[in-house]
Amino acid sequence: MAMARQRRKKSKIIVPEATEAMQQYKYEMATELGINPEYRSEYWGNISSRECGAVGGQMVRRMIAEAERSLNEHEGGFK
Repeated sequence: MAMARQRRKKSKIIVPEATEAMQQYKYEMATELGINPEYRSEYWGNISSRECGAVGGQMVRRMIAEAERSLNEHEGGFK
């Protein structure tokens, strides 16, 4: 009995204008982390999974910190 192939839903870009900004942000994080500079060619195939994960993780940490700062400024802090 053959297993049915599951299809992944492709992520839908909600704000297309943000794509370029996120790419730039990704490159900034890679530079800060000292990732292999081959990523500048826009081909990440030679970058290890660990390094790619580190870039993504750092991006998420920074975005969360920025969101928290923004909330604190607008709401006077968490209660």
